[in-house]
Amino acid sequence: MSAASPPGVLVCAGLDPSGGAGLLADAAVARALGTRPVGVVTALTVQSTAGVTGCTEVGAELLLDQLELLLSDVAVGAVKIGMLAGGASALAIAEALRLTRAPVVWDPILAPTLGAADLIGGVSASVVAALAPRLALITPNARELAHLTGRAGVDGGKRLAAQLGVAVLVKGGHAADAQRSVDVLIHAGGVEELAGPRLPGGDQVHGTGCALATAIAAHLARGAALVDACREAKAYVAARIAAPVRPGRGAAAVV
Repeated sequence: MSAASPPGVLVCAGLDPSGGAGLLADAAVARALGTRPVGVVTALTVQSTAGVTGCTEVGAELLLDQLELLLSDVAVGAVKIGMLAGGASALAIAEALRLTRAPVVWDPILAPTLGAADLIGGVSASVVAALAPRLALITPNARELAHLTGRAGVDGGKRLAAQLGVAVLVKGGHAADAQRSVDVLIHAGGVEELAGPRLPGGDQVHGTGCALATAIAAHLARGAALVDACREAKAYVAARIAAPVRPGRGAAAVV
């Protein structure tokens, strides 16, 4: 008798050829945390460890066909959505997610930390409205929160949670506190502060946001409650920031 398969995590993300973020990094994180990744590429990037110089959206019809066939075959315990390079592909993902009741974690990437490619067109109001009914959690940083709500910090997170009816994890990795990195989870049970030490150079490590959202999805797939999943994921990413990999001549990466 074969051993039972680990819980599946569906990743919908861009392809970073350097492997420091996007689908390749997400797959590595999902496997490291005891889940089995499956996924689709939402966008192709021209990218190295030095940054992103270009991005091309994958066709919406292809994405929808891939996801509908996949989700009619493979049961997944959670979904992570990353980069959305265009509204059409984002709407296709929202349509396909009707085929699963797995919790969906969305990291609403607007632009890469390194490089000039602006991805804001993939996070329009219509995309947010289409995805919202499928989401369990959204994980914006300060810039993404300002784009989505016009406000930053916890106030912006509360506004977004009320607007969408989903939990919001306000990431504090780029906040001014020199000693602590504090993420704030706004959810149906209240507001939770998830604090950890601020690691030197952590804001220069590539792929932290991708890894955090994927780690949360992996813990949810394994049955963790939302608060516990966020706490465990934050600890995992902190450990990776403390010991990053250096695959090329540019930035260090989480994996």
